[in-house]
Amino acid sequence: MKLKKLKIMSLAVILSLMAGCSSTNKGADTSTKSSNEKVLVYGSGDYTSINPALYEHGEINSLIFNGLTAHDKNNKIVPCLAESWELDKKSNTYTFKLRNNVKWHDGKKFTAEDVKFTLETIMNPDNASEIASNYEDIKNIEVVDETTIKITLKAPNVAILDYLTIGILPKHLLEGKDITTDPYNQSPIGTGPFKMEKWDKGQSITLDKNEDYFEKEPGLDKVVFKIVVDAKAKAMQLKSGELDLAQVTPKDMSIFDGNKDFKENIMKTSDYRGIMYNFNAPLFKGNRELPNALSYAIDRKAILDSVLLGHGQVAYSPLQAGAYNNPDIEKFDYNPSKAKEKLENSGWKQGSDGIYEKNGTKLAFEIVCGEGDQVRIDMANICAQQLKEIGADVKVAVKAEVDWENQDSFLIGWGSPFDPDDHTYKVFGTDKGSNYNKYSNTKIDELLQKARETDVDKDRVKYYKEFQEEMVKDMPYTFISYIDAIYVGKSNVKGITPQTVLGHHGVGIFNNIVDWTIE
Repeated sequence: MKLKKLKIMSLAVILSLMAGCSSTNKGADTSTKSSNEKVLVYGSGDYTSINPALYEHGEINSLIFNGLTAHDKNNKIVPCLAESWELDKKSNTYTFKLRNNVKWHDGKKFTAEDVKFTLETIMNPDNASEIASNYEDIKNIEVVDETTIKITLKAPNVAILDYLTIGILPKHLLEGKDITTDPYNQSPIGTGPFKMEKWDKGQSITLDKNEDYFEKEPGLDKVVFKIVVDAKAKAMQLKSGELDLAQVTPKDMSIFDGNKDFKENIMKTSDYRGIMYNFNAPLFKGNRELPNALSYAIDRKAILDSVLLGHGQVAYSPLQAGAYNNPDIEKFDYNPSKAKEKLENSGWKQGSDGIYEKNGTKLAFEIVCGEGDQVRIDMANICAQQLKEIGADVKVAVKAEVDWENQDSFLIGWGSPFDPDDHTYKVFGTDKGSNYNKYSNTKIDELLQKARETDVDKDRVKYYKEFQEEMVKDMPYTFISYIDAIYVGKSNVKGITPQTVLGHHGVGIFNNIVDWTIE
């Protein structure tokens, strides 16, 4: 894994592996829209690049791009660029039949060559794709003809159909270029229901509807991603009419209570928050017992009630929101005395200042949060106070950039409503693309590999339950809570599916964007 500095704000934008089948200004300039033009102005995080093959975070991808498959409103796999597929279990080969009526936004025809190019781009280690580990089981990609492609895996992996929701890139525009630096990333061309009109850096990204979209013509004429990084500012701009839709914090939700001009959609998610301990940092690298001990010091219920106002649930596992959860594992219920007991059993002793020490090292560290995410900042501040109460000197640092390798810890967020391989293998597997804290556990590596390479569901359940049992022996994070996604929109915005379980950062709100309209 390449460790690099990333803009926090780019992490604040929303995760999407979902491609959109049915399934100069200070902000956006909407003053020139005609009376019958349907323009949705959405409060978005910032972007530096738009490229689904490289960057996992980017909900805008689901409007510009399509995958071979897609997720419907119930998060089930449905056809998209692929009309159908067959699996030969003996050879682990999927044969996809592609649509013959799809064009890129520049008018060129979409073909199987584009699929092969995209997957090989993701798998090329020189490109350092954040999602490369999702495709490690691909052994061979064969273009049979323009509308037929075969993908052979080295072992069964039912998650591959989820991962093929990734947006496909145009080979004719990117072949032979450095995809990590090419200007395409700022002027992307896809096959999706919306196409790039203009990008005012740091202000807004305006998308026009694709009138030739193969599925059907979208109901909206434009979608404007207005860049509003600060959570409080989103709520204020929504109330003032500058935005039509935004995700707001539980505390800001009260601004809209009783206002018939707005509709609140409180949507369940698989999105959890936790303290990610950095095993590059000397404190945690040399004292692997700390995450387990410190996890007993966090009062998750108090955080759920005070920060989320009850909109979520106490977290104890990365698979808690799905069918592969193990409810019988250690949950690290709040127990300050047990936290101190665990520390002292591992050789930590309280100094005269009340702070624990071991071999000359104080139990002192920072929890880093990104700017603009008030929920994480509030969570981190409460965690810091609770950790101080058991003898740890913990401070919160709010930063514009995150340096994965050199920070002490980070208030992380992950979670996927799709296959359990998603957001486990690449997050907790040694040296995988989203393993930002250098966590490494050979038993967990083995279990996650076995789980992704069997298509027998009872075996997958067994392996994932064992993974969770091993995890609580050697915690990578202190899990805090799952959070509901609260989307507030003007009451004339129609088409949102509130029953959809959303993913990390509330991804999935645009799962059926072609059906949206403004009345």
